[in-house]
Amino acid sequence: MKKVVTLIALGLLLAGCVSNGKMSVSREQLENHRFVLESVNGASVKAAQNPPELSFGEDMKIAGRMCNRFSGQGRLSDGELTVKNTAMTRMLCSDPQLNELDHILSAMLNEGAQVDLTANQLTLATAQQTLTWKLAE
Repeated sequence: MKKVVTLIALGLLLAGCVSNGKMSVSREQLENHRFVLESVNGASVKAAQNPPELSFGEDMKIAGRMCNRFSGQGRLSDGELTVKNTAMTRMLCSDPQLNELDHILSAMLNEGAQVDLTANQLTLATAQQTLTWKLAE
């Protein structure tokens, strides 16, 4: 009997540690900040003179640069960031990694990416890709 009570108590204790609601990043935490890309799927991005960046302005206006510059109106809902109708320049880069990153980020923003902000690190993730950014300002 003591074992059953102990197991039930332990189960309730563990259940109390799990949150049913998502902890979401708020727009206020992102607005007026600029982030520089650190890694893609865990692999470091090679340092460049103009590293890829992502900026959040007032009212979730998003702008940035990979190979091409892009901008759009962001929407944050339940920890997911979407940017429909992203405007982007269409130049071909000499760096194939930056060309690929243009396509990856464009698809992520259009389809929606889960957002996590921990300390000075922003993570945008989908089932296929994870981009990790470092706070620049």
